[in-house]
Amino acid sequence: MQSNQELTDLLALDLGLNIVNRRPYAKEVFKWQDMDLLPHSSADTLLCEIFEWNGRNWRTTGNNLIGYLFSDEALNTVKQQLISTPKHPALIPDFEFTKDSMIEYGLSLPSLFNIGINGNIKSAKSFSVRVNGVTKSRITNIDSPGIEILKSYSSFTQSKSKTYRKNIKFNFLSTSLFYAESVEIYLEKESGVGLDVSFQTQNVEVEAKIDMDTKKNFVLKYSGNQAPFAAQFTKGKDFDIM
Repeated sequence: MQSNQELTDLLALDLGLNIVNRRPYAKEVFKWQDMDLLPHSSADTLLCEIFEWNGRNWRTTGNNLIGYLFSDEALNTVKQQLISTPKHPALIPDFEFTKDSMIEYGLSLPSLFNIGINGNIKSAKSFSVRVNGVTKSRITNIDSPGIEILKSYSSFTQSKSKTYRKNIKFNFLSTSLFYAESVEIYLEKESGVGLDVSFQTQNVEVEAKIDMDTKKNFVLKYSGNQAPFAAQFTKGKDFDIM
């Protein structure tokens, strides 16, 4: 498997960047992989969830493609297959969300990793979230349930054309989901500044490297049914999972 440095060098070459003595930034990784931060995340976020794009932000419709394609026992079978879709190394380097990018993305970013922010991020001297060991699940046209989904989708666009145009054709489907093995939080602030971090501890192992009033450094290691933090989206009319 390629090392972090090899993957960083490949990213830098493809994007024409000079990355020295630092991790790639999230924006660089997202551009390289054509991936986007999810607007929400929970352990039940599945592949083929349907999202809207308003020109600036993603928003889930609360629907999943398979709900239109299957029913009864077939729906339950395909849902379980999606839940069980294996995760493989995403072959992207460990990367970092900086303080500036966290401000740009807003408070949705820390919540994607089960991190609570108490106070104003802008008041921090330094703040970063470093993402490690990214894995990826995806659907393809050579594995179940992708085979069944694609076959049913093809006939659905013809037999239920009105429903297809209204709900799916111009919206987007999550065709890949990305997960973190662990994240590292680094916070530095002036003494007395009202800014702190907290985290959910269910299925999360927390290692405190530094925990002082002015400096905090935690590593969160995830286990169990993880929640994804990012996705690759495909427009409904272009969906063929080739």
